Amino acid sequence: MKKLFLMGRSEAGKTSLTQALRGEELHYVKTQYTSSDDDTIDSPGEYAESKHFSAGLACFSFEADVVAVVQAADEPYNLFSPSLRSFILRPLIGIITKIDSPYANIPMVRQWLVNAGCDRIFLINNVTREGIDELMEYLGEDLPQMTLAEAKRRQGMGLNEWEDMAK
Repeated sequence: MKKLFLMGRSEAGKTSLTQALRGEELHYVKTQYTSSDDDTIDSPGEYAESKHFSAGLACFSFEADVVAVVQAADEPYNLFSPSLRSFILRPLIGIITKIDSPYANIPMVRQWLVNAGCDRIFLINNVTREGIDELMEYLGEDLPQMTLAEAKRRQGMGLNEWEDMAK
């Protein structure tokens, strides 16, 4: 399974998502430091909310196979700038949580994630587990394997190993 790095605003649902991915009962835990296990890296929302800590997000991304921007469907604003991909050298996915919120604006949040450069976007409800299986299937897919020569050729073309050569 790919190692997933979760970043997003406080109360976006990152820790609850981690619990849902493990099949645990959901309970509130305030993430006060970056925690890592075999499958996930969960970061405090303050890292995304403060420019003083945001460089840490880029550093933690190197420890993961996939980086996920987690945003609740009822987010009041967007923290992530367009072209977020420019400093993340891993596949970037978007995860929209709290899709059942009466204040959800999924099209707006989806557009924020598209603008950030997310390759795929998953709609998740941590409580009902809606969308968890689709995300787990994605995380279970094998990572691309290539030779050093192929990696150098792609790097020379300005491509990452997961990008399609047809682009």
